Amino acid sequence: MAEPLVVTAAEAGQKLVQYLHRRCGAPQSAIQRWVRTGQVRINGGRCKPFDRVAEGDVVRVPPFALAGAQDVDTVTDGASRHSPGTGSGKDMAGKSAVPPQSLPPLPSPPPIVGEAEGLLVLLKPAGMAVQPGTGHADCVTARLAARYAGADFLPTPAHRLDRDTSGLLLVATSYARLRALSDAFAAREGLVKEYLARVAGRWPHDGALTLRDRLEKQGTPGHQKVRRVGGNGAASRAVMSDGHDSHAADGDAAGRHAACTVTPLRRGDAASLLLVRLHTGRTHQIRVQLAERGHPIVGDRKYGGPACALGMLLHAVRLTLPDGERFTALPDWTGRWQVDDEELSDAPAVADSPHP
Repeated sequence: MAEPLVVTAAEAGQKLVQYLHRRCGAPQSAIQRWVRTGQVRINGGRCKPFDRVAEGDVVRVPPFALAGAQDVDTVTDGASRHSPGTGSGKDMAGKSAVPPQSLPPLPSPPPIVGEAEGLLVLLKPAGMAVQPGTGHADCVTARLAARYAGADFLPTPAHRLDRDTSGLLLVATSYARLRALSDAFAAREGLVKEYLARVAGRWPHDGALTLRDRLEKQGTPGHQKVRRVGGNGAASRAVMSDGHDSHAADGDAAGRHAACTVTPLRRGDAASLLLVRLHTGRTHQIRVQLAERGHPIVGDRKYGGPACALGMLLHAVRLTLPDGERFTALPDWTGRWQVDDEELSDAPAVADSPHP
């Protein structure tokens, strides 16, 4: 009989089927069959696939369940090539196996610039993807899996940044923190993401301005772009008194509602520096909303931005957690694009920013 598994604090809160998928690497359909036939027990008792495990629970599995857990060399749902699986939905982490010695070692993950309970804050460079994709296996999740092989809970990004966007990335080191962050992102409550963007031309507005659009992907797979659809797409300073999205329930309109608040930090004839606070998290949202107003991000060739040797000048500069803790990291832009602390400190505090 296989040695029983003991749920650690980092693993607590997962559904049983997710927990065993990460621990054993078996398909979830097989795990559900084990549970239904009584081959899996929690603390000696019968259980259901979607029961949640708690710290200290003793989980008995069939003898063959762990046989392949140490031989995994696949990328599953973006977790890593060294992880036995990630579960379903938004979860992207797992109990990692020891990387096979035949694989070349991966470089270190991006630097850690902040820590909190169950959380790492990484500074992702431009050009590095968060998850693997076509043509690139090297990514943040793969490097995390290699660095933290054998961890009870594989450190898992709680959100994504575009490959060419640099900046702060939240990485959960426990399932409970991952779930809490996912809930905060979904509810758009308490967790604030702010970006610095260098855009072409002089931004025409003096103060903070809320942009609202409906966005959708257009084009064939591999050649898709996000476009603004419907209405005139005009910017609006209107702020709802209750802080809710007045368009969120408009399910019949084309596209998905997108909103952000833009505050100019420096305006010039050739280029402007903007601070952008996101209220929704749509694909390429900032890039599209600014480009559609005639101010594409410098270096963003996909959406009409001028070429730049430094790449795309969009950087996740500041993250504020629901408990008020804030993390800040300036971009490494050089020359005339450089940003200093004084410019960012002149921006309004999060509490003072309007929101839709």
